[in-house]
Amino acid sequence: MLQETERRITVSFYKYFHITDPQVFRDELYKQFYELKVFGRIYVAHEGINGQASVPESNYQAFRDALYAADPALNGIRMNIAVDDDGKSFWVLRLKVRPKIVADGIDDPNFDPGKTGVYLKAKEYNELAAAPDTIIVDMRNHYEYEVGHFEKAIEVPSDTFRDQLPMAVDMLKDKKDRNIIMYCTGGIRCEKASAYMLHNGFKNVFHIEGGIIEYARKAKEENLPIKFIGKNFVFDERLGERITEDVIAQCHICGKPCDTHTNCKNDGCHLLFIQCEDCAATYEGCCSKECQEEMHLPIDEQRAHRAGLENGPKIFNKSKDHPLRKHRDEWKADRNSEQRTVNRE
Repeated sequence: MLQETERRITVSFYKYFHITDPQVFRDELYKQFYELKVFGRIYVAHEGINGQASVPESNYQAFRDALYAADPALNGIRMNIAVDDDGKSFWVLRLKVRPKIVADGIDDPNFDPGKTGVYLKAKEYNELAAAPDTIIVDMRNHYEYEVGHFEKAIEVPSDTFRDQLPMAVDMLKDKKDRNIIMYCTGGIRCEKASAYMLHNGFKNVFHIEGGIIEYARKAKEENLPIKFIGKNFVFDERLGERITEDVIAQCHICGKPCDTHTNCKNDGCHLLFIQCEDCAATYEGCCSKECQEEMHLPIDEQRAHRAGLENGPKIFNKSKDHPLRKHRDEWKADRNSEQRTVNRE
């Protein structure tokens, strides 16, 4: 990819529909996408398809045609084009069969993911969101919400989507007659969440068509006020799309305004966290002094140090309760104390 001169397009898509034999479906699609030099991460299950892909610009039409033709249910499927794209989103093609395209933990045989809430386009979202009795619910993970979210959106404070679903029902159980708008990155989680809310007795449930990605694109095309603040976290090499210039998060080490996610450079950690340029230089891309020191050990010593830890105690850890994230309470308290001192002076 680094030697390519042709522009690539980053696109995401999903569709809930029944696939009788996901493995056969996957294999046929893989052969076509491989020939078109498509990179990305695509999941196939009995309940449908969910994908994010990087496509050479000259092959984009053929890619779309191949996807449309893979099943009648996919003909005309919405393609969410990235709004802030450097073309370096994916490096290989991974097309996998999974039990579900979104792990939801739902085992109720009466639940129908096809009975969803009402789609909202960008203009419709802005109008309904402005109503005083509307509740806006972010159905993404805490680390996504942290760097950007819609104005007045509430966070469902959980580490996984499967935990968020029952938590959202419980949080809003006394508001079943209110207008509830749900949203996520590209639409796949909030669509299922809207169906789950309706399944649990909520009356007026809406969700943003195409999620944040499609909302931002349409709002810019139509010169609408953009009601999303900050950066949209994405699950590829970019780790984020800038929607507005607002920086609403802080470096997890020093507390400076920052919304740049990175993975700890220590192979025994790889923690996903936010780090400013100064701390990245000081810690060499690591999340702590301990990880920085371990990274410089001889390879054999690093392996010995990690032996028995099962990929390290923090690898790819995104938990809101991780010690590094809890550390934020310390510098927030320090900052508040400093501000009180300034005010007294």
